[in-house]
Amino acid sequence: MGNEFDVLNAVKTTDAVSVRKEIERICMELYPKARTGPLILAFRDVSALYRGEFEGIHACDTPYHDVQHALDVTLAMARLMDGYERSRWSREPLGEKNFILGIVTALFHDAGYLRRVGDQPAAVSGAKYTRVHIARGAEFLRSYLRGIGLAAVAEIAAELLHFTGHEKPLSWLRMPNPQYRLLGEMLGSADIIAPMADRCYLEKCRDRLYEELVLAGLLRVPDDGGEAGELESAEAFSLRIQETYIRAARRLHHDLRRCYKYAALHFRGENVYIDRLTRNLRYAQAMATDADLQLRRRPPVTLLPGARAN
Repeated sequence: MGNEFDVLNAVKTTDAVSVRKEIERICMELYPKARTGPLILAFRDVSALYRGEFEGIHACDTPYHDVQHALDVTLAMARLMDGYERSRWSREPLGEKNFILGIVTALFHDAGYLRRVGDQPAAVSGAKYTRVHIARGAEFLRSYLRGIGLAAVAEIAAELLHFTGHEKPLSWLRMPNPQYRLLGEMLGSADIIAPMADRCYLEKCRDRLYEELVLAGLLRVPDDGGEAGELESAEAFSLRIQETYIRAARRLHHDLRRCYKYAALHFRGENVYIDRLTRNLRYAQAMATDADLQLRRRPPVTLLPGARAN
């Protein structure tokens, strides 16, 4: 059961309604007069989008970047914003409008992986768009926000997506004010700490992320001659996870200015995301030296039957 839930084992992250209700609760505690209509609409639409019920867009077929990933990152984003608003650093509060912007952007931050009807050239899997999914997602988000009456922040939201990817160095991003940059740094942080703290993270890396990277043409190891050699095995890939943690820590601490710290303020003490993330790292390190340790958890299936490409 816990494999479908968040780091507190309290919110079902495969269910958009459960995540929405928790985020609405956070929002109303921060802003008692908030209008949550845009949140309700965005959660309804992201569910339809990943199910393939959005006109012109196929159902999600990327096994790692699925709807649970989007919802888990969005929940983490809400908690970071909540922690900031309650902290001594929030001399300039984000406010209700920026909170809503942060949530909507988080919900659709990986929309660029979804295949569209008429894509040229046509891709057999959304994983093929890994290198350009941020630009594709920004294009979708601009159109989506204009369609729901949030045109005023459409360009800002599109730029915020770049804090979750590597298509542009973060130093190149120019935001209109510091609050928007803070939103981007929190979004980028949520996109790291939420999946890496997932109790099934190691299994998802082995069984799902590996598959995506192979389909994207990004996972090859050089042979002794420096040429592309055999594909690395899924098991070997999962054992290299320590390298991923090192890169993530560097990005969290430097590029994203330690915004993960706001989670501890939301949880009133312990940073549950960092604690669970560290547990995963320690288990991966132990597996590298102990052949008896195995990955046995089964991540929940969120893809529609037939959605995954063969």
